[in-house]
Order: sequence, then structure tokens, then C-alpha cells
Amino acid sequence: MSYFAGKIITVIKSCLLTFLIVICLVFNSFSQQTVIPEESIVQNFYLQNHQQLFWFSNVESQKKATEWLLMIEAAGHWGITTNKTQSNMIRVALLSNKSLDSINKEQRDRQISGLVLNFIKVLQEGNIKFDYDGVSITRDSIYINQLRNSKTYESATEMVARLDCKDHDYLVLKNFLNDSIKTKDSLQFKKIALAMNYRRYFSVNHPPERIVVNIPETEVTYYQNNFLKLKMRAVVGKKMTPTPTIASYVTDVVTFPRWNVPHSIAVTEILPKVQLKENYLEQNNYEVVDAKGHVVDESILKWKSYDEKSFPYFFRQGTGSRNALGIIKFDLANPFSIFLHATSWQGAFAKDYRFLSHGCVRLEKPFVLADRLLSGEIDIKKLKNSKKNTVTKTITLPHKVPVFIVYSPAKVVGKRVVFFPDTYGLIK
Repeated sequence: MSYFAGKIITVIKSCLLTFLIVICLVFNSFSQQTVIPEESIVQNFYLQNHQQLFWFSNVESQKKATEWLLMIEAAGHWGITTNKTQSNMIRVALLSNKSLDSINKEQRDRQISGLVLNFIKVLQEGNIKFDYDGVSITRDSIYINQLRNSKTYESATEMVARLDCKDHDYLVLKNFLNDSIKTKDSLQFKKIALAMNYRRYFSVNHPPERIVVNIPETEVTYYQNNFLKLKMRAVVGKKMTPTPTIASYVTDVVTFPRWNVPHSIAVTEILPKVQLKENYLEQNNYEVVDAKGHVVDESILKWKSYDEKSFPYFFRQGTGSRNALGIIKFDLANPFSIFLHATSWQGAFAKDYRFLSHGCVRLEKPFVLADRLLSGEIDIKKLKNSKKNTVTKTITLPHKVPVFIVYSPAKVVGKRVVFFPDTYGLIK
């Protein structure tokens, strides 16, 4: 054998060895990807099914699994994103099910159930994740029963058509998605998909009385008996201090609230003003308090010696029309100290750009809303004529009213789709 022939054989052997190593790594990676944490909805599904196999139990069930895969792979038609890696693995498993051992067959069976159950769930209630959610309840048992009963009497296509949201605005958005948007990963597609998700969510969570704050729109709506009764402009959080999404309840209306200034605002905004102008606190009705809420004599404090890190006190603003919260606020449970409230600066509502607050929601028509929530059992005229440092009063509502602070960058007006700027840059 010549020297060059030997060299060629050596190179070929080296290439083959490298190829085999790559193949081994790919298969190893593939096997690792299949180990996917199982959701509780899947666990409960198999507990109720009393069998380890649902899709691989017979030929008809395997055909139904293939039907569902086709529906899931076309999920963009409904503005739903799905796990393409899982669906590809399942398709391979369905094509080669005879060669799968019992462990792999059970694993793929559960993956199919997870994909289908989540598709059914999102199709009906959307995929909305609030920063705080004190309203929504789990409906997993409904979706489990829907899937368990689906094998016997209808195809996947028929089931999806039956379960798909029938809300008017949702259907307008869906038609716009499929008729006017060609690129499925565009920002416009994602805006429409998110708006569709909110319509699904509200089709399931639709208490007849509710308050909805749409952050991108900077607008608040109030519904009573499912009819729009009040609409107003709102001021929401700045981009640097965004308003979180919240699903909660208004339980109380507080008249002449005091404002306990968050420490971050106290040291970055109010402290520098006090250091420049010694009567700033008196002019704006602030008092200094310690961590326990005890009033501190401001005249003995060495203001020039404090900075953002060393200031040990807090500011509390007394009641009155010049209070940052106005003379009325609406308490709602959440861990962010966010609430709806009036404001002493009505001029903000004349602006087109209303992302101006530290996170709370300022209302254009707080007195009208309070009057509606309390069924007229509040003296609005007396409130407006009261002076500063009026005693704070908490009025409990006859029943708690759900509040949804959402981030929907599109809405339907009649039959037209309207888009809003993604001010917080949340649409990725």
C-alpha cells in the first residue's frame, strides 16, 4: 500500500469515528430532551383514566393522536404557540410505535396528553399570567373530562370547533389574524395573539360586575350586569415604574386617604426637594414618620447630612385635595401596594401619553365610579367640598368587585382592530 493510500484510509477512519461520536451525542441529547417535567393536569388525567396508555392503547386512539397533532401544528390559526420539539418527537413515536418499549411508549403517551390538554385549556381560557392573580380558579378537571370523553363521539377538528371561543371581539381578532397577518413571528401577530388570549380569559372569567384597566390603552372600563356602564381615561406607571398586571378585588373605598410614600420615592424625589426648600414639607402637607409610623419633629433633623442610603425615615402626606391620591382611593388586595385612586392633577388626562405614575392607576372619574360601586350611598358633593386633614374613612363595599389590570396591546372597536404602542416592551 502506498504512503498516500495509507493517509487516505487514516483520514476516512478519523472521519467515521468523528461521525459516530456526533451521532452518539445527538441521540444522547435527544434522549435527555425527552425527560420533561410532568404537569399536574397530566398526572390527574392518568389517575382518572386508570390506565397507563390512552393513545397507544389501540389503533383508533393512535389515529386520534395524529389528528390532534395536526391541530396543534396548525395552532397559529388560533394565535396559540406550541412546543414544536415535543410534537416532532411524538410524531416520530407514532410512526415507530411498534419498536418502542413499554417505558418509552408510556412516556410518549403522557407527552401527547400534555400537549393536547394544554391546547384544549389555552383554547378556552387563554394563557394569561398575571403578576398577581387572586381571582382565577383552576379548571383542569373540566379539560380532563373533555379529553377523556373525546375519543368516543367526535373528531379533534369537531371538538376544537365546538370549544373555540365564541366571543364577538375574539372572532374579529381571529379573522384579522388569519386574513391580514402573514408572518407568524411578527410583533403584530403577537399583539393579536395576546389580545385573543385576553378575550378567551374574559369569556371564562366574566363576572357580570367588573373593573378592567388596560395598561397600553391607558383606559378603565366598568361593567355592570355585563353592560359597559362607565369608561374613563387613566394614568398608569412610567416605563421605569410599570404598573403590574393584577387580577384582584376592590373591597373598600377610602375617602381622604393618607399617602404613605414608598421609601424609593421618598429618598429619590422628596428628600432632594426638602434639602433645597426648607418649607417644602409644610407646603405639601407632608410629615416625617419613623418605621413604626410615629411622627418625627422635622425641625431637629439635619437634612443636609442625609442621602438616598442614609435617610432612616419616611414621609406621610396628610389628607386633602392636594394629596397625591386625591380624596378617594379604591383598595384592592395585591403585594405591590397598587390601587386605583383620584388625583390632584386633572390635567394629566388631557394628555395622549399617560404613562406618568409610579405604578398606581389614577382615575379620570373616581367619584362616578365610587357612586356606582356604592349604589349612591356616598355624598360626592360633601367630599368635594371638604378641607385638608379631613378624617380618613373606609367604606366597605356591599360586595367585592373584581378588578383586572391587563396588558392588551390590541382591541376591537366595532369590527375594526385597533393597536396600541407596546410602551413597556413586553411583546417579544
